[in-house]
Amino acid sequence: MTSTTTDAAARFAAVYALLTAAHEAGDYWVQQDADAGAKGHAGHAGRAACLRHVASYTATQALALGAAGRYLGLRLDWRRAAAGLAVSAVTHYVADRCAGHWREDGDEAPALVRFAHRSGKTKWLKRDPGAGPLLDQAWHRAWIAAAAAVTAGPGR
Repeated sequence: MTSTTTDAAARFAAVYALLTAAHEAGDYWVQQDADAGAKGHAGHAGRAACLRHVASYTATQALALGAAGRYLGLRLDWRRAAAGLAVSAVTHYVADRCAGHWREDGDEAPALVRFAHRSGKTKWLKRDPGAGPLLDQAWHRAWIAAAAAVTAGPGR
């Protein structure tokens, strides 16, 4: 393995850990209860609640990434970091608009919920009240990995 490959792999691992820790903080500690309860509602109020949550979530990730990146000397390119945060933010919004809808099985359900049902998750979603939140978190973590890869690309 070359030094550049090793540096990129270490940067990816650090960025993934940082974004994941910030995800936990932003999704549970920083999120306002009113937004958590309304982010899956239909209409403007639901979209606004979800956008407020995603804004505070993304700010939490950005602060963690910036502070730790500087402290650890990760040599992150700000454009790649912004692109990675955008990946995390957009995909987080998509999943969080599904809040409260995971058991729905019809054309009115959010696209990600319809995808889960088409992927064979209907019985699990109907049987287990924890299935939707687990699929939500799996979605988030997979996209956090993609965001980390974008962010950790070649340094300066």
